[in-house]
Amino acid sequence: MMKRFREKLVASRVVALRAGHHREPLGIGTPQPPLSWQIETDEAGWTQTAYEISVQSDTDVADTDIDEAGTGEASTEATGRISSAEQVLVPWPSEPLTSRQRRLVRVRVWGQNNQNNQDNQDNESPSDWSAPLTVEAGLLHPADWVGQLVAADLPLPADADGPAVLLRREFLVPAAPVSARLYVTALGAYEMELNGRRVADQVLAPGWTSYQHRLRYQSFDVTDLVREGANAVGGWLADGWYRGRLGFQGGLRAVYGPQTALLAQLEVHCADGSTVVVGTDSLWRSAASAIVATGLYDGEHYDARAEQPGWSAPGFADADWSPVLVQAFELERLVAPDGPPVRRTELIAPRSIGASPSGASIVDFGQNITGRLRIRVRGEAGQVVRLRHAEVLEDGELCVRPLRSALATDEYTLRGGGQEEWEPRFTLHGFRYAEVTGWPGELTADDLEAVVCHTDMARTGWFECSQPLLERLHENVLWSMRGNFVDVPTDCPQRDERLGWTGDLAVFAPTATFLYDSAGLLTSWLADLAAEQEEFGTVPYYVPWLDLIGPAQPTAVWGDAAVVVPWVLFERYADLGVLRAQYPSMRAWVDQVAAIAGENRLWDTGFQFGDWLDPASPPDRPAAARTDPHLVATAALAGSARLLAKVAALLGEDTDHRHYTELATQVGAAFNDEFVTPNGRLANDAQTAYALALTGELVEKTDQRERAGRRLVELVAAEGYHVGTGFAGTPLICDALTTIGAQDTAYRLILQRDCPSWLYPVTMGATTIWERWDSLLPDGSVNPGEMTSFNHYAFGAVADWLHRTVAGLAPGAPGYRQVIVRPRPGGGLTHAAATHNSPYGRIRVAWRRLSSAEAGTQTGRLDVEVTVPPGVTARIELPAASFVPVEIGSGQHRFSCSFGDPADDPIDYPTNDPLQP
Repeated sequence: MMKRFREKLVASRVVALRAGHHREPLGIGTPQPPLSWQIETDEAGWTQTAYEISVQSDTDVADTDIDEAGTGEASTEATGRISSAEQVLVPWPSEPLTSRQRRLVRVRVWGQNNQNNQDNQDNESPSDWSAPLTVEAGLLHPADWVGQLVAADLPLPADADGPAVLLRREFLVPAAPVSARLYVTALGAYEMELNGRRVADQVLAPGWTSYQHRLRYQSFDVTDLVREGANAVGGWLADGWYRGRLGFQGGLRAVYGPQTALLAQLEVHCADGSTVVVGTDSLWRSAASAIVATGLYDGEHYDARAEQPGWSAPGFADADWSPVLVQAFELERLVAPDGPPVRRTELIAPRSIGASPSGASIVDFGQNITGRLRIRVRGEAGQVVRLRHAEVLEDGELCVRPLRSALATDEYTLRGGGQEEWEPRFTLHGFRYAEVTGWPGELTADDLEAVVCHTDMARTGWFECSQPLLERLHENVLWSMRGNFVDVPTDCPQRDERLGWTGDLAVFAPTATFLYDSAGLLTSWLADLAAEQEEFGTVPYYVPWLDLIGPAQPTAVWGDAAVVVPWVLFERYADLGVLRAQYPSMRAWVDQVAAIAGENRLWDTGFQFGDWLDPASPPDRPAAARTDPHLVATAALAGSARLLAKVAALLGEDTDHRHYTELATQVGAAFNDEFVTPNGRLANDAQTAYALALTGELVEKTDQRERAGRRLVELVAAEGYHVGTGFAGTPLICDALTTIGAQDTAYRLILQRDCPSWLYPVTMGATTIWERWDSLLPDGSVNPGEMTSFNHYAFGAVADWLHRTVAGLAPGAPGYRQVIVRPRPGGGLTHAAATHNSPYGRIRVAWRRLSSAEAGTQTGRLDVEVTVPPGVTARIELPAASFVPVEIGSGQHRFSCSFGDPADDPIDYPTNDPLQP
């Protein structure tokens, strides 16, 4: 018996050890990062009962020097066995990290098989130690910096995109380098080089933050790039978000300052015990680069004839370079990143190359992306190749009107003398098509490729089903997230905007956190939100904030991102820390709106975006929705107060919990009195009004709620099962229908193919989610509205319903510690599945429907397969009255129940409905 137990435990492995939300825990800014791990085991029902963490503090001991017990020649701390089932965001068990400190962490666990308890008498036998995780702190204090902020002594244009400049310095290393770290940031965008080689693979570093409050620095291990003897370090520096043009209606330039600047610090530890520190200072030199002009909106112009070969290598003659200018800077603003950087994540070859009516080459990459082109070209010196980008074609030419004032044009001037390869450094475009002019010779598919760029998040979510159009819709949602999560969650990647609109993220956050591990990016963005909320007195419409349209005003849904997004991060990642950090911001927002609502508890004053982009709104009036914006605002206040009450309880703020619970109750009652008739009709007889009321529990009485549900079904049917919602209602409409038992109506809505609908863009060839339901009109022409993006993720928020309801995989406890498996098949679908890499491991729900003939029964059958990782339980609720809900543990499980034949599903317009009286 004892031997059998030991053999089973050995099969349990600790994997995916992680510090905080960091994919790469190098240069982190958290002295005590919480630890998370997953467990792989061959045993169903296995659960962790205890863990031990080993922390090795000697920075010079290699991973292989740790013996099997987790100890070695270096100084090692071990927690000893801690009886606990916790494995996600477990508190750091050792002394806080100090600046630059590197520690190696390992974990081992004890567990038991709850399905066979008699085998679990010996809990003294742990798993093997996990593979070590190296955790290294960055520069945690301003005093750690000796580098100074320096700028090139070169004029920058006040009313145009600036050139990129080069900065360099040479230095000596007296002995073989043992380790080397480069800490760097910029006012602008930078790329670093050491001894002629590029440092790392980040794009547009350090990214976009609220620079007046927070500036991120990056840490790089450059040990392999430094050598004994002469060395050189250099950097490219461009406008980026700091100084470049930002925003619509002409935008603003130099929002944060008129001068780009670099701050870098290289620290080299040598074999002889010496340390070399090279910081940016007055000894650096600067010069113009071959990038003549570069901007995020208008593109990059590169003259290869102006290149300076060897400029970042030792021995380069820089006598004609200019000294740099040392700038004053508040080092207190520096913070380490919370999430991964922007990187090149994929290369896409051309699908086709054709000619436009004007004679230009048009390259179709088959997918709307955010990124740029990489070209390989031969030609004479001085030949200019022009690359222009757009999302769609109109009459065979690039349709650039939706770009507004963004030129989205890159130019490359050849140096001549052989094959040349080029990719822009400091610009990104949103595009599917590229127009190429000035190409020497015939353009072929081997000459260029599209480089996809976005924040390098790990993908965590998948969906599949028997309806190809629905699968393509989900793929479009995925691509829109990829195209818009570029350091901040933007609205669109192509035109003169690309702002972190709060309302877009408020509705999309549940989908985003399922598809990708976006905790780090969103935690950083929320820190900016809180900082700007404090500075400007409210949650701005977008973060970082630019004063493009006057002072920010409190607006529902958009401002509610301050409450909704932290809650979603807690729900999906079990991160109490983000709630604790954002709690003052959350309270400030709800308190501000409650004061506006006053004693009547109705938010019925001030500007509102309302149900933005309701399909009935005119092209030039996107806020002119069918639903009263103050109904939307009051419903949003009730929802945020309710969430804040939950957060207060979790944080032990009992007085606040009581206060915000009462506030939510009062606002809900006021909503019911003002907007709900005694018969359950809403003051606004519109889909969004009912969706908000039903999902927000704002209809008090059962008979009112039943009538409101019937009326919502009637409205959807009366509109031919077309979408009738904008930003506020779209994430909720299918949930509202499902909640009242009208999932057949929800399926008819989601499977509608005529405009307006989710599948209409798919039938029109969309590869991303559109900003408008009809961004492309049925005749193939582009919507005449000024706002017409073909890559906007907000309406893709419905994917969360696909995951939770169609496939049936929903979080039941923070971090997916419990999963609710509640599939609700319909719409003629014969199978569907969702997979999510949760903090505990991979969860999968897959179902298949059998017809009565296939099942050999009078009715059809539903077969469900569920995969649950250790540490997670699942509650199974299948849609059959005879099925008794059951709670299961880890492992692979199968369930079946009687269910209707797929062929009997009402797919087209119905003749009856179960909720009709």
